[in-house]
Amino acid sequence: MSTLLALPIEAASTLAVVASSHEPLLFLDGDLRVIAASGSFCGAFGIDPASIVGTSLASLGQGEWASPQLSVLLSATASGAAPIDAYQLDLMRAGNERRTLLCNARRLDDGDPGRVRLLLAITDVTEARATLKLKDDLIREKAIVLQEVQHRVANSLQIIASVLMQSARKVQSEEARGHLQDAHHRVMSIAAVQRQLSESTLGDVQLRPYLVQLCQSLAASMIADPARLSIEVSVDESLAPASVSVSLGLIVTELVLNALKHAFPDQRKGTIAVDYHASGRNWGMSVSDDGIGMPEGEHAPKPGLGTGIVDALANQLEASVRVDTDRPGTTVRIVHDARALPSETPAAA
Repeated sequence: MSTLLALPIEAASTLAVVASSHEPLLFLDGDLRVIAASGSFCGAFGIDPASIVGTSLASLGQGEWASPQLSVLLSATASGAAPIDAYQLDLMRAGNERRTLLCNARRLDDGDPGRVRLLLAITDVTEARATLKLKDDLIREKAIVLQEVQHRVANSLQIIASVLMQSARKVQSEEARGHLQDAHHRVMSIAAVQRQLSESTLGDVQLRPYLVQLCQSLAASMIADPARLSIEVSVDESLAPASVSVSLGLIVTELVLNALKHAFPDQRKGTIAVDYHASGRNWGMSVSDDGIGMPEGEHAPKPGLGTGIVDALANQLEASVRVDTDRPGTTVRIVHDARALPSETPAAA
């Protein structure tokens, strides 16, 4: 008696469905012997359709299907423990390249609890995985190139800042010297932004280390006596897109520079506090000082370049600028309220 005739008789419809499937399928018994196989399985894996029925799974082909792990999983499925979902199998056959397969198996209920039947479906994901790996490699390569470019940009900005500072020392005009020093500090703040971006491997930037580093850079270049003036930073765990973090950094730079220049005359001691906290899509940032406060009335300062920069950047972020001078010192708040319609957003101060 042949192996085929020795097998239990199966419903013709079941065998026809398996055999005609466009997907690689194996119909197995409880001993993991092949009852039927789809033509697509035989064609995909180079197995003679005439010899497959009655063959054990481990004996298929040149023995490349003899995977102990797969056999254990299929036996567990046969016992009713659990189906197999997307088990990855690396198929190695002599003279062929390795193929990556995903296996899914289910126990079939045909109404006879004494008979065990398994349906094993195989999906070849070799090309898809290779394409994905190539894409990941390209992304990593692009990230490395981008980081290198950002490092070079930051280095170039520091060189420009040094040139500006050297020029500031040489000019005779106090007004020109002040403008060059302001330009130096602004370039240094952008360089700090680039440094932080080059260290970020994600599309978003962690605001706490970024703003801390930025303020440390400003303090190192602007505060001669740390015992007299200091900058404190309080930031939550927020992340922000690179473009947003750049704008936030430039706003902080302008407001901190303004406070250092005007809030503490006559060697007055004090502290500048930078705060950022977010809740959902809403966020608020403030820069406050405990200095002499902003003059009012006819002595109020006229809006300068720094004010224009802050207003323009806040407008890009769809945020409002609010100035509080009711208490000692000055607080400037940048508030983004996602609930406010554009027509309801307060105008920048």
